[in-house]
Amino acid sequence: MSTHPSLPDWLQSQALINGAWVSAGDGGAFAVVNPANQEVIAEVANCGADETDAAIDAASNAHTEWAARPAKDRAGLLRRWFDLVMAQQEPLAQLLTLEQGKPLVEARGEIAYGASYIEWFSEEAKRIYGDTIPGPSADKRIITLKQPVGVVACITPWNFPNAMLARKIAPALAAGCTVVCKPANETPLSALALAYLAMQAGIPDGVINVLCGRTEEIGHALTRSTKVRKLTFTGSTRVGKMLAADCAATMKRTTMELGGNAPFIVFADADLDAAVAGAVASKYRNAGQTCVCANRILVQDDIYDAFADKLARSAEAFDLGDGSNEGITMGPLIHQAAADKVASLVSDALAQGARVRSGCGPSSLGAGFIEPGVLTDVTPQMRVAREEIFGPIAPLLRFSSEAEAIHLANDTQAGLAAYFYTADAARMVRVAEALEYGIVGINEGIVSNEMAPFGGVKESGNGREGSRYGLDDYLEIKYLCLGGIEST
Repeated sequence: MSTHPSLPDWLQSQALINGAWVSAGDGGAFAVVNPANQEVIAEVANCGADETDAAIDAASNAHTEWAARPAKDRAGLLRRWFDLVMAQQEPLAQLLTLEQGKPLVEARGEIAYGASYIEWFSEEAKRIYGDTIPGPSADKRIITLKQPVGVVACITPWNFPNAMLARKIAPALAAGCTVVCKPANETPLSALALAYLAMQAGIPDGVINVLCGRTEEIGHALTRSTKVRKLTFTGSTRVGKMLAADCAATMKRTTMELGGNAPFIVFADADLDAAVAGAVASKYRNAGQTCVCANRILVQDDIYDAFADKLARSAEAFDLGDGSNEGITMGPLIHQAAADKVASLVSDALAQGARVRSGCGPSSLGAGFIEPGVLTDVTPQMRVAREEIFGPIAPLLRFSSEAEAIHLANDTQAGLAAYFYTADAARMVRVAEALEYGIVGINEGIVSNEMAPFGGVKESGNGREGSRYGLDDYLEIKYLCLGGIEST
């Protein structure tokens, strides 16, 4: 492990398997790099199929005892984990910024956001209710129970390395499941830190296992195993489809939180300043690297130019730089390849007639830094309007009518999040019902919280995370038919 001064002295760089910190079988390791300056901050165990199989066995062996624990006991351990995470919020935030790049103020928010799921599901663990159902005849009774699915594989991305994992582990453990976790290789340290604190909270050996390294090997071991009964994945639609196909061979349950192409609609009657503020919050958070970012901003003709001017001024106000420095409000993209993709989308748009209103180019700060900006005169045919940008570029499209806005918004196979701003109460109902998305923000640009169901429709995936619905994907319904109940 690197001795970088910002790393907590308790941080681990090995895999966690059955309560032990272990190296890869072949001794291999890979570098974790700070995207702001390309500094190697840690060397992490480079695991593969053998280590994954060992982790699955550990989770399987631990499952019976963990599932049998009273829900109140599981709830207490989750609550203790939450308390430890919040006590370590600052070092966890500094660690997150080092490996992911987002500004410290956002990293602190992510730690609290991730912890909120641990707290929420510590409370929901005690509310896994069954039912009694009237029997079909006088001598029969019907009862339903909810029981844990079993071993759960959790695969998470690099853009929210703390929160996305907490959002999966917490409901799984609350339901009585055990987990094998594969965080992104770009950002493994936040996951290992979470696991360490879970152990300190008293969560038993084998209940949480974490490893990273050779992605395809690990993924194949998780999908082929008959001991793994569910896979939950957050990431690209392309990879999600491959994982879902692989899971079909063993009929695993899946939760897929996949890519988005979020429309952000601004009607002429909207509060313009509020709409701009919402667009800034939605579009530029984490340098545009979120699956629910405003990807296409649709603005009605009457206010298009005024909105573009205000949004451009807001984009220019960001302080771009190393997220570890206080006062920085936007960090780098995760790596140069991400920056190159954003640049290609901008180039394609400009070649087809779009115009730069502000920013949109590479920064003098170096690799991975893109100046936040606004593109105008964007059309639906351009790649920047059809592909997930994952960068701080706001493409503005015009529309004339409500019907046109809805058509443009729904003209995609993605269906994760959508947003619109209007002062018309009737329009709020009509548009919300017409949008083909799992999440709709109405006069609001930030929609994620632990109390609400998070998930999409169409090719943005299936299942829901968070809220009281978030336990459902980790539970099986068992039907009991009681016969021989005769009156005396």
